[in-house]
Amino acid sequence: MQRTRRTFALICSLFIILPRFEMVSGKVLEETYRKWVQYKDNCITMTRKEPRLQGLFCNRTFDVYACWPDAPAGTMVNISCPFYLPWYEKVAQGVVRRRCGPDGLWETEENGQVWRDKSQCEEEKEVESQELWFQQLMVTFRTVYTVGYSLSLFSLLTALVVLMSFRRLRCTRNYIHANLFLSFILRAVAVIVKDAMVDRHWGKEIMKTSDVSEMLSHQAAIGCRIAQVTMQYFVLANHYWFFGEAIYLYSVLIASVLVDNNKYLLYICLGWGTPLLFVAPWVVVKLLKENKECWAVNENLNYWWIIRSPVLLASLVNFMIFVKILKVIFTKLRAGNPNRYPDYKLRLAKSTLTLIPLFGIHEIVFIFATDEHTSGIVRCIKVFFSLFISSFQGFLVAILYCFANKEVQEELKRKLSSWRTQAEIVCCRQ
Repeated sequence: MQRTRRTFALICSLFIILPRFEMVSGKVLEETYRKWVQYKDNCITMTRKEPRLQGLFCNRTFDVYACWPDAPAGTMVNISCPFYLPWYEKVAQGVVRRRCGPDGLWETEENGQVWRDKSQCEEEKEVESQELWFQQLMVTFRTVYTVGYSLSLFSLLTALVVLMSFRRLRCTRNYIHANLFLSFILRAVAVIVKDAMVDRHWGKEIMKTSDVSEMLSHQAAIGCRIAQVTMQYFVLANHYWFFGEAIYLYSVLIASVLVDNNKYLLYICLGWGTPLLFVAPWVVVKLLKENKECWAVNENLNYWWIIRSPVLLASLVNFMIFVKILKVIFTKLRAGNPNRYPDYKLRLAKSTLTLIPLFGIHEIVFIFATDEHTSGIVRCIKVFFSLFISSFQGFLVAILYCFANKEVQEELKRKLSSWRTQAEIVCCRQ
């Protein structure tokens, strides 16, 4: 049992060279396991068909790692490195060794395990150290975005309670803010839950071959698939509530449409309804075409664009609105007519204009630099930039739209003053 456990740790853990949260490991594990099963079946066929040696010899065997033929007593057996190894192309000329003792038994080590020299079949130390460095870097990135989402979650929950607690703050603009906060909250929760489900899926201890096949089964992946779909929906909803913020700002400052309270339902449909138009067909395509693991590996990028394209569309439109509003504001300022816009509109423009470029730039800059088409330092920069902005963006939204808002500050001061007055009255009565 110890030998099996150790060998599977080699097969199923050492070659997982990319971080779990990107789920490339699932693709590597599935492909390697498929080749390992083929290698094992070939070995079993060979052991049944090959004639036995005469005299004293060590018996043919499959030790989970390699397939060994009958060997005459007192000889060294060399066989090619197993073809299922993910790095097989680099070690195709190498061999793995066993020694058959003079007594016709495979030679063992002091601990009782059968001796085996597989040094020629192991990955190069330099490559292995680079991959280890990359894994550590990805773990650091994950820590950063986990901290960012946790901080955003706390600040957004607080901001949502504050915004909905005061009757004077209840208007279409703040309702849109509140839905944006909620989309950020649900996005953060979905990301954290998805990571937990992925860790649970890939964190199972491998003890025997059936554990690997069970891990790769559709039943075992249902939980993380649901978490993946939920996360994609809330990510899209978050993007389209930002789109709603941009449209509302454009309506207030330029077009004067979709501003009235009776238009609020249209924003609800845009923010919560639009993502369903893209997530639903993506789920269908995944079920029919790429029903593998946790649905995080995009073998066919055309399917991934079902989710990717609406995000980029919203980002591009937001960016165009940003440029248009800047042009209008600068034109009015140069014309010396600042009274055209009331103070609250200028404050609204200031807060939203701060967020729109922050939201859209990283999507536009890396529009064609997908994870599948980037590598090395470029990929590291893209991953860090995207994860950092996405995770801490909710915190920035809560600050600008709530805590730094003068109307909110005035309401909080008024409420604190009321509480203080009530406390003084109670003290005086006592």
